[in-house]
Amino acid sequence: MADLKDISLFLLDMDGTVNLGYDPIDGAKDFLETLKAQGKNFIFLTNNSSKSKTDYVEKMRKLGFPCEEENVFTSGMAAGMFLEENKKGHKIFVCGTKSLKNELKNYDVDIDEDGKQADTVLLGYDTELDYKKITTVCDLLDAGADYYATNIDMVCPIEGGRYLPDCGSFANMIEEAVHRRPRFLGKPDRTMIDIIAKAQGVAYEKIAMVGDRIYTDVKTGINAGVTSVLVLSGETTMEDYKKSDVKPDYILDSVKDILNAIK
Repeated sequence: MADLKDISLFLLDMDGTVNLGYDPIDGAKDFLETLKAQGKNFIFLTNNSSKSKTDYVEKMRKLGFPCEEENVFTSGMAAGMFLEENKKGHKIFVCGTKSLKNELKNYDVDIDEDGKQADTVLLGYDTELDYKKITTVCDLLDAGADYYATNIDMVCPIEGGRYLPDCGSFANMIEEAVHRRPRFLGKPDRTMIDIIAKAQGVAYEKIAMVGDRIYTDVKTGINAGVTSVLVLSGETTMEDYKKSDVKPDYILDSVKDILNAIK
């Protein structure tokens, strides 16, 4: 476990960590600006695949956060890299948003829009979900298609302390129908951190993973061997933390506490 002052790259979950929907979390902007002033780096590492990297840059800027394309890495991007490497020549049915499909096209993923020729299914956090997509997914999985999902998150926190079903909830629904589980490509799989560490040339002991979910954010940090920080500004409560066998290196109320620690 590293001292937070010694961390040079902070990997930050978005929803529940630096923002709740379009509401910034108190102290988040000052935290990010302090990192820049100290010559440290940050990357928004999100399991939310409903938006593309470009969408997130725009959203973060609207929240008043400093953000360039190099400051964003999504589970949709990780899925694109995985499919490009492992499913070249395969046709993919994507149960996801238009933004996710546009992101995947950056990695030459061959998307089959109606699923009639697909041999692989990718399930995302689909805020445009309809019953036709669900039916197509079930038909393909019954026929033996390979099955992947962008993220295991059960809910997505939004404004006002409310939650919406996320990709993990969709996967549970589909499992009830076809008795199959996907391979999840986003957090808590360590791949996203491994990709970033290699691309940035940063030692693992200089990286911290910060997030509001024990079963994705914290577990990703532990799986990758980096410093893990749980913030209680989103999904996880102190009661959840006490019941969990996954233990972060730090547990803080919010990123404002990290700001105070590194000043």
